[in-house]
Amino acid sequence: MLPPTDPAANTFLGIIGGLGSLAGADLFLKLVKSQPVLADQGRYHFLFEQHPFKDVAVPLTAHASMTSRKFYVFQVCQSFQARQVDAVLLPCFATHTFRDELQAELGIGLVDMMAGLREHVDRSPLQPTCLGVLTSDYVRQSKLFERYFGDRYTLVYPAAAAQEHLMDAVYGAQGIKAGHLEGPALEYVESASLDVMGQGAEMVLPGMTELSLVSPSLQQRGVPCVDVNAVYADYATRSRTAAAPAPFKLGIVGGIGPAATVDFMGKVVKHTPAGRDQDHIKMVVEQNPQIPDRTAHLLHQDADPSVALYATCKRLESEGAHAIAIPCNTAHAFVERIEPHLTIPIINMLTETVAYIRRVHGAESPVGLLATAGTVASRVYHEAADAVGLQLIVPDPAHQDLVTSAIYGEQGVKAGWTEGVCVDQLMTAAEHLVRRGARVVILGCTELPLIAAHAPAVALAGTTVAFVDPTTILAIRCVALAKPAMQPASA
Repeated sequence: MLPPTDPAANTFLGIIGGLGSLAGADLFLKLVKSQPVLADQGRYHFLFEQHPFKDVAVPLTAHASMTSRKFYVFQVCQSFQARQVDAVLLPCFATHTFRDELQAELGIGLVDMMAGLREHVDRSPLQPTCLGVLTSDYVRQSKLFERYFGDRYTLVYPAAAAQEHLMDAVYGAQGIKAGHLEGPALEYVESASLDVMGQGAEMVLPGMTELSLVSPSLQQRGVPCVDVNAVYADYATRSRTAAAPAPFKLGIVGGIGPAATVDFMGKVVKHTPAGRDQDHIKMVVEQNPQIPDRTAHLLHQDADPSVALYATCKRLESEGAHAIAIPCNTAHAFVERIEPHLTIPIINMLTETVAYIRRVHGAESPVGLLATAGTVASRVYHEAADAVGLQLIVPDPAHQDLVTSAIYGEQGVKAGWTEGVCVDQLMTAAEHLVRRGARVVILGCTELPLIAAHAPAVALAGTTVAFVDPTTILAIRCVALAKPAMQPASA
């Protein structure tokens, strides 16, 4: 069926087939026949997707590998997500043992079959206290049923011989997966049911979705066996399963320059209060050094980097980034034309920097700018400074040439140098700004902090000035966005 035209008034469900072909088809049939769907057939839309899955016939023994199953389910879920399906049904108990792992990596809800089964048992007029579970060795070993029922119910499983026959009833050559719903397969399932009932079970819970194919036959024989697929279908049409909000993911336009990107990422890590790996921020980076040179375009009308910057931002957007950081000062001359065409914000490093300077150093302190000639010529820092009432001082042409050489020269920072000539050139230019009155100096090229670090007090030209690193300020802002309740680290 096609996706609904009015998402607010419709429910679009995806069903993953192939984990057990007959069980998946049975669930689909029971969805279509469920009372909510029959009562409002225009509302419900279904997409059943099945692909060859190489391990489909492999018995789920206690130590079966789930790797192929995990990847298969994840890929189909991604396909559903791209089609804007509201939620996905997983007709497989083994898959529910790692449902949380999948859900953490998906932006689409996975309908919890076990939650539906628990709801059904809790509401049952039988009011059971002991449940008999017929499931695979793998699911039994994983204690999936204990997680959902162990707080209230006593669980019993078939004895060893009955469990062996149960596995054969499902996976054997004459088993249910092979299409045999009567004969030895049915007899083995009934025998396992009687085994758990003999242990006190008042209700039999199938833990293999294939058993729904024989549940009616068992019920006719007096076995209080739940039709799991019918329960799941009913639950899915009534529940509103939504994915949990995805953790904040920062998109980074990298490669402009490459070393500055790595430096910026290190600063994000440094300023994130974390006690373990999982406390850190998700980051997706496109390291794209082929973006045309920003300064060359601004000064000499060389190749325009706008499309390359925009395309990189769109790819980060498609990767699920919640916001974008561009650790390149000069590239911010192009932000104004790019951002209106994105659905996520670009965290503006320049406005964050001047806001930090005004907050920490006040509006009265003259501010010197060390940056590429392109950044200076674009006046993006001037505009940001003017907006918050800061006075900006830039080097004269001779000292700007020194800054340019410190960045682009043969022994400049972009060539991998962080000591020697480039340091001398940069400090000479900084002293020039201080003599002209600057008391705060912006390291306005993201490579410059590699040779002159962010520092609140630097002795220069007989006075004390502050060096401000915009990438540090940007990193702190990104951390604050990712963890709204967290107090930003002091810059």
